[in-house]
Amino acid sequence: MNLERRNQIIDMITQQRAVKNSEIMERFGVSIETVRRDLEYLEQQGYLRRVYGGAVLNTSLSSEPEYNSRAKVLTREKAAIAAEAAKLICPGDSVYLGVGTTVQALAVHMKNIGEVTVFTNALRTAVELSEFPNCTVILPGGQLRAKELTVSGYPAEENFARFNIDKAFIGIGGITESGITDFHIGEAQLHRQLIKNARQTIVLTDSRKVGQKAIVNVCALEDIDIVITDSNAPKHVVKSLEQTGIQVICAKV
Repeated sequence: MNLERRNQIIDMITQQRAVKNSEIMERFGVSIETVRRDLEYLEQQGYLRRVYGGAVLNTSLSSEPEYNSRAKVLTREKAAIAAEAAKLICPGDSVYLGVGTTVQALAVHMKNIGEVTVFTNALRTAVELSEFPNCTVILPGGQLRAKELTVSGYPAEENFARFNIDKAFIGIGGITESGITDFHIGEAQLHRQLIKNARQTIVLTDSRKVGQKAIVNVCALEDIDIVITDSNAPKHVVKSLEQTGIQVICAKV
């Protein structure tokens, strides 16, 4: 029975890339102690990594899941993070919306804010914003990442270097006491440009990435003003970030 249940947990986390303790308890009718033993065993076998409240798929620092897979995971958490982020945008603001499913979740809130100017290199976000007459959308040129539908590279950096922006909302691959990291070199460079030109930089990340590190360094924590994550983020990492002077907002889920 243990082997069968653990194999099914592997299937769950492979498909979802993240799983909560409560999900496992409900699905298999087991106690939290049993869940912890299962996850500890599977972590030792290299299948997953335990985080506060559950576990995430064990992946390489250089491996980013494809967009379609990421878009189906932690949708409730991403919606809650986006709702908190929307509270920081005022009518008349110029904002940058970076790549990633969490930042994209912010786009739907733009229709209720008033007149805003939005810079983005994410084509999916631009298409969604095109439905809102109050949004002026500015896109850069650059190299297209087909599966992600984003553009980056020297033309994008040159385009966005000409503008000063009120608030930059950045998606990331990971955040630790060492700083912000991501998976794609071109997009990391573009984000560095935007962070330099923005009056305020806000990182949007689900709790899986809090305390984790991806392959490309983006910036130090001192370059970040606010981090918005969900309430499942590891409390000890949140505390460490706050001690550096960063404001951390944990959206309740």
